[in-house]
Parts: sequence; C-alpha cells; structure tokens
Amino acid sequence: MSKRDYYEVLGVERGADQKDIKKAYRRLAQKYHPDRNPDDETSAAKFREVSEAYEVLTDGEKRAAYDQFGHAGVDGQAGGFGGAGAGAGGFSDIFGDVFGDIFGGAGGGRRNPNAPQRGSDLRYNLELDLEDAVAGTSVDIRVPRHVECGHCDGNGAEPGSSKDTCPTCQGMGQVRMQQGFFAVQQTCPTCHGRGEVIKVPCRECHGEGRVRETRTLSVKIPAGVDTGDRIRLNNEGEAGANGGPPGDLYVQVAIKAHSIFERDGRHLHCEVPINFVDAALGGELEVPTLEGRVKLKIPPETQTGKLFRLRGKGVKPVRGGPPGDLLCKVALETPVNLTEHQKELLRQFQDSLGDSNSHSPKKEHWFSGVKKFFEDMKP
Repeated sequence: MSKRDYYEVLGVERGADQKDIKKAYRRLAQKYHPDRNPDDETSAAKFREVSEAYEVLTDGEKRAAYDQFGHAGVDGQAGGFGGAGAGAGGFSDIFGDVFGDIFGGAGGGRRNPNAPQRGSDLRYNLELDLEDAVAGTSVDIRVPRHVECGHCDGNGAEPGSSKDTCPTCQGMGQVRMQQGFFAVQQTCPTCHGRGEVIKVPCRECHGEGRVRETRTLSVKIPAGVDTGDRIRLNNEGEAGANGGPPGDLYVQVAIKAHSIFERDGRHLHCEVPINFVDAALGGELEVPTLEGRVKLKIPPETQTGKLFRLRGKGVKPVRGGPPGDLLCKVALETPVNLTEHQKELLRQFQDSLGDSNSHSPKKEHWFSGVKKFFEDMKP
C-alpha cells in the first residue's frame, strides 16, 4: 500500500516552518490518540501515520532527503510507530517534544541532568559616603557564597567512592507519570534531578559538591557613581554545578545622606544661611564644596531663596561628560537672643523706614494681591 505525502498527512504546505508543523501534529495527535479512541484501528493507523510524518519533517536531514527523493529517501529511517515508545525515535520522544511545555519538560527527557550549569548571580548592597562616590575609592567587602568543594573537587562523593545511575529515573533526572491521555513529568524524588545517586557522600559538602565560605573582595568604585548604579564582578557569584562556570556578583550602590549637600544627578545643592545685614548691604561668605572652601559674593538687597550657581563644583558623571554645578540657596536667618539695646536699635531702624513700602516691594505686592482677593469675593 503506497504511503500518503507527509505534508498532506499533516495538512501543511511544503514550505511550512517547524512551528506550523508542530501545531498541525499537536492537533492531529490529540484527535487520533489511542487513549481517546480505544479499540479503533482506523484512528490508531492515522495516529501512526501523523507521528511518522512529524518525525521525518522535523528532522532536517530526513526532511531534505524526503523533499528530494520522496518516501524512498527516508524508508527505513523512520522510527516505526508500532506502539508507544517504539524505536529510538518513537512516540514517547515526539510526544515529549511537542507537549513538553504542558507536561513539565520539553524534549522527552533528553536533557542531561549532569550537564554543567552556570552558578547563580549574587547581589551586594553597598552604602557609600558622598565624598567617596564623587571622588572614587576602593572598598573591601565580605561576601558569603557557595564555592566548589575542594575535598571532592565538586563531585559530591567522598574521594575513592563512586556514583551509581539512579534506579528510579534510570539517569534521566525526571520521572514521567501518565494517566490516560495526560502525562506529568517531574523531578526524580530519589536523585533530585541529578540522574545519579551517591553511595558515600563527601564528608565536607555532604554530597552537594559545594561548600559555603565568606570571601573578602576589593571593589574599585569609579568616580561619579550614584544611587542605583551597579558594579559587576565577573565570576564572583555562586559556584556552578557539574563543573559549570560561576555566576557574577553585582554590587548595588546607594549614597548615604549628607549633612550639607543634596545630590541631584551631576548637580549638588546646599542651603546657605545669611543674616539680614549681609542680605541688605551685601557681603562675602565662605561656602563649602567637595574640593574645599570658596568665596561667595552676596550682592546688596539679596532676598531669601535666591540661588547662586558655582559652575563646575558639582559631580563629574561616571559615564562621562562635564561636571555639574553647586547650587547654593540663600536662607535669611532672623536674629535671636537679642539684648534690650539691640531690640531698641531695631525699633529705631523700623521707625526710620516710615510708612513707605518702597523698601519692601514683595510685601507691597503681596498685600495688593490680598486686597484684590477679598474685593473679588464681595457679591
């Protein structure tokens, strides 16, 4: 009896990609599966037919031979779907490949549980003073992590002993439970996914292949780092499994609050208190910067809240670019603990101003606004 064209069996075009082929097979396999059609020879035959077509069309070499020579190019190569799990390329492998995303693992158990696995990444939270963050520094940190056991070289077994293939999963690392049409693939409860059991566990790591240690690392902090920046230290994370490479260590930077300055990206802010005499007559103040003290000239009639910009006295960004500025905000300070003589001098000064509002333009403007506000409220 001549075989039908494999593309026709699956109902796909000859140029169909793997996604379309898998989708078509999934639909037909569900329709003709023997568990859904017990004692139905016609459905069983169709199921074998679509499974054989799927096996050929999802194998690059077999598909190329089939496209060029037809069934003659692949006869004898198909797995022979006489029953579930028949042949090296039988139903169990294909079923696991297509339905693995549903049943807990792709590839029909083909994944090697003892393949090298990369270690996990670690995170270390580092708080820095503003001065160190702006100038750059080096700090020593102590990081607890898992490293490869030196006693057993990461094998997990006591030197001189051996490992045996797990009798439960036969080295696959996973077990499959099937009830009717549905199947669930789970980690083997005996070997916990390793595929092997250890006769005599290592006395240092107790079979884990890794031990926990605390290591001191020197971290170079580049100038200009800010809160939220991360510094990666390659291969300083957790040790890998089965000889896999270690993960990385990420140092997460946070800048401590400063007693004088507040940082806003590459700019710095600070508040400068001045007395009302300097504000009225002008003067010169010493203000701090991260590079030392500088003179700040206060012009006459300076009002509270005025900003003075010191260019280039901020932070040079870690990713390059010009340094920011230092923004000094004037805060007018009212004198306290006055003597009676000083209070009398202030009263005399106030009397000298008279009723004129020319000396207080903001006050005059504010009261004008208040007056207009109440007038507008009148019916």
